[in-house]
Amino acid sequence: MTAPPYDVFVIGGGINGCGIARDAVGRGFSVALAEMNDLASGTSSWSTKLIHGGLRYLEQYKFRLVRQALIEREVLWASAPHIIRPLRFVLPHHSGLRPAWLLRMGLFLYDHLGGRKYLAATRVLDMTTDICGQPLKPLFRYGFEYSDCWVDDVRLVVLNARDAADRGADIFTRTMVTRLVRHADYWQISLCDATTGLTREVRSRLLVNAAGPWVDQVLAKTAGHNDRPNLRLVQGSHIVVKQRFTHDRAYIFQNADKRIIFAIPYEQDLTLIGTTDRDYDGDPGRAEITAEETDYLCQAASAYFRIPIGRDDIVWRFSGVRALFDDGTGKAQETTRDYLLSDDIAADSTAILINVFGGKITTYRTLAETLLTRIEARLGRRQPAWTKNATLPGGNFPITGKAKLTSDLCAQFPFLRSQHAARLINAYGTLCWQILKGVRQRRDLGRCFGHDLTAVEVDYLIEQEWVTTADDLLWRRSKLGLRLSLQEKHALDDYIQDRLSATA
Repeated sequence: MTAPPYDVFVIGGGINGCGIARDAVGRGFSVALAEMNDLASGTSSWSTKLIHGGLRYLEQYKFRLVRQALIEREVLWASAPHIIRPLRFVLPHHSGLRPAWLLRMGLFLYDHLGGRKYLAATRVLDMTTDICGQPLKPLFRYGFEYSDCWVDDVRLVVLNARDAADRGADIFTRTMVTRLVRHADYWQISLCDATTGLTREVRSRLLVNAAGPWVDQVLAKTAGHNDRPNLRLVQGSHIVVKQRFTHDRAYIFQNADKRIIFAIPYEQDLTLIGTTDRDYDGDPGRAEITAEETDYLCQAASAYFRIPIGRDDIVWRFSGVRALFDDGTGKAQETTRDYLLSDDIAADSTAILINVFGGKITTYRTLAETLLTRIEARLGRRQPAWTKNATLPGGNFPITGKAKLTSDLCAQFPFLRSQHAARLINAYGTLCWQILKGVRQRRDLGRCFGHDLTAVEVDYLIEQEWVTTADDLLWRRSKLGLRLSLQEKHALDDYIQDRLSATA
C-alpha cells in the first residue's frame, strides 16, 4: 500500500530548513526533511556564532532588516537560553576611520530600532582605565560598548530538528534527493541513503528548497531547471587563536577597507577572529581558508592588539560559503543578507515548489513564519503562528537562570566537576537530566573518551541527535575536537560505529 504524501517536504538540514520543518509540523502539517550530509554541515556551522542586528548594515540603509534582526535577538535568547547568551561588544574609536558622531548615531539607532527590553544599552568606554583597553594598543583611548548575543550555531540547528522530530516530523540525515518529478497534485521525490546506497520514493504536496549554497544545484540537477543562478556564493573564513584577553567581552574592529572583523571569547581559553568576505566559485562543501584570508585576519586584528597575531598563534581555522541572494551588488560585503522566497508554480499541477534564497541565522525563525503563511495559503489550512513564545528542547528555564541550573546539576550529581557540569548545561540545558537519567555515581557515566566526554553523552547524541561519526560530535554537536587527541578521536569513532552496527 502506498504511503500518503507528506504535506511539506524540506530539502536542506541547515538553520532555515530545520526552522521551517519545526514551524510546519507544529501547525499540524505532515513534514519530512532530507539533508545530504549531517545537520548543519554547511553554512550553518561556519558562522561567526552571533545573533545580531548587523550594525554595519545601517550604513547600507537596511533598516527593515536590522530592525527585524534586533527584535529577534531577545526572542531567540528566551527560546534557548542554554545555547544563546548576551555578549557585550567593544568598538574602539579609530580616529582615521568612521567619526565618533557617526558611531554614536548608529549605536543610538541600534539601541532603539528593535524594542530592546533585556539587553544592556550602549555606553562610552574610557579605554585607558577599562580592562577592555589593556589588550589594545594605547592609541585607542576611548570606544563604545553595545549588546548582541552569542549562539552555538550548530546546536541551534539540531535543537530545531529535534523539536520537529518530537512533534512528528521525519528527519532524514545523510540522504540525498536525487530526482524530483512534479505530478498533477504531488511531488515524487527520489531519495538515496548516502551510507547504505539504498533508494526509495516518497511523495509530498509541497516542496521547500532550503538547500543553502546548493539551492541552484537542486533546481538544475533534480528539478530540471536551467535558469540563471539566483545566488551569490560568498566565502567567509575564521581563525581561532590562543586567548588574547581574559575578560568576557568581544571586540568589533573597523578596517581601512570599510569592513569589520570580530574578536570573540571562544571555548574558555581561545579567541575567534573573523570573518572575511570574498566571492566563491566551486563546490560549497570544499571551501578552505586561503593564505590571503589568513594574513588579512592576522593583520586586521594586529592593527588593534598590543601583541601581534601571527600564523603560529592559530590553533584552528574554518571556512564556509554563505548563500546570498544575488542582488547585483558590486562587492561581496555589500550583498544583501536578507532573504527571498520564490514560488515555482506549474499551470497543470497543484504541487508547489518554494525556493529559499539567502537569509541569516538571526532571522531564521521569522523566515520560517513568513514561508508558512505561503504554505498555509497553498495547502488551504491555517493555524496560529506559535514559535515566538515556544522554547527549544532544553531551553525551558529563565534567561537569567543558567547559573542556578548549573548549581542544581552539581548538587544532584556531585561527582561532576564544575566545568563538566557547565559544559553540559551550556549544550543541553534541562535535557541534562534526561541524559543523566539513571546515573548515580561517576562510573555510571561510562567510558571517558577524553576531556570530559563520556559514553552516557555519546549514547544520547547517537540516539537523539543523529550523530553517526566522530566529526558529527566533535566539530558540530560540540567543539571537543579542539581537546581530544587523534588517538582518542579514533577510539570515539570506533565506539560510534559499533553502537550503530548493534542497533542496525
